[in-house]
Amino acid sequence: MGDVPQVKPGAITRRSLLSTAAAIAATPALAEECRIGPPPHEKGAKVWMDMDQVELDAAYDQSFYAPTIGQFRKRFASISETTRKRLGAPRRFSYGPTPVEGLDVFPARTPNAPIFVFIHGGRWLRGTAKGYAYPADLFVNAGVNYVVLDFIHVDEANGDIRVMADQVRRGIAWLYKNAAAFGGDIKRFYVGGHSSGGHLAGVAVTTDWQKDFGLPADMISGGLLMSGLYDLKAVRLSARGKYVKFDDGMEQSMSSIRHIDLLRAPITVTYGTFETPEFQRQSRDFAAAVKAAGKPVELVEAPDFNHFEMCESLGNPYGPNGLAALKLMKLA
Repeated sequence: MGDVPQVKPGAITRRSLLSTAAAIAATPALAEECRIGPPPHEKGAKVWMDMDQVELDAAYDQSFYAPTIGQFRKRFASISETTRKRLGAPRRFSYGPTPVEGLDVFPARTPNAPIFVFIHGGRWLRGTAKGYAYPADLFVNAGVNYVVLDFIHVDEANGDIRVMADQVRRGIAWLYKNAAAFGGDIKRFYVGGHSSGGHLAGVAVTTDWQKDFGLPADMISGGLLMSGLYDLKAVRLSARGKYVKFDDGMEQSMSSIRHIDLLRAPITVTYGTFETPEFQRQSRDFAAAVKAAGKPVELVEAPDFNHFEMCESLGNPYGPNGLAALKLMKLA
């Protein structure tokens, strides 16, 4: 960016004004680079609802609706480090044989405390437990064990999100069976997730725990599904289909809206009004389907929050997700 000419006080002239105006006009208009929504394009054939391919791809890519995505990723890392300095390093446990199958526990300060399991997002492609330590402050201060799962990324699983879901389920089952190792109360066992982690949390709360793991069918006390994906039909048609190897079986088994009959826990579904249109619709449709099935659900619409602000709010007792978590656990 070029320097704007400096004008001494009392020396304003027509020439200096014109020179300054010219310099400002030559400065890049940064706001033009922060477009919200799909890029300008000629409308193409409809692919999903009223969306063409460009619009659908953007509706499943948060960078088009939250252009400061890189800033959020860095902040999640830095505030997670601050949390570890305050609370100390988490206890690390393995729930499976591969190196990635581990989890971090930030233990409550009192024994026999509730458990909240968090499943991170990242387009199924990125993210680690280490980068999502920051909500631990809220949970530990509320007397809750905060747990963050690590699991494989989809590109390392040959494009199959069922491998991710299997690890998440096994991690949750391990926690339920081994809660005594960190003073957890399995009668108050909650699961939550954000974004693609919200999708995996939706899969978790619609799992047949008795059939698949020999655990109580109602082992999960409540679910907090934050800005997630609950029907993969439209996702399959989007650009995400380039790295997730969808087939009919995957779409069916990994769409939690199609397995509401297995839902045994009350859930809270949240989203922000500055999220993409599809992430908003997915949340509304899932909550409506659960309600229509006669099962307990609360839908929280957070005005003026984008996708990543919603995630960050899990660490804030007054933010939409932090408050929703406390209410779900009957602590607010």
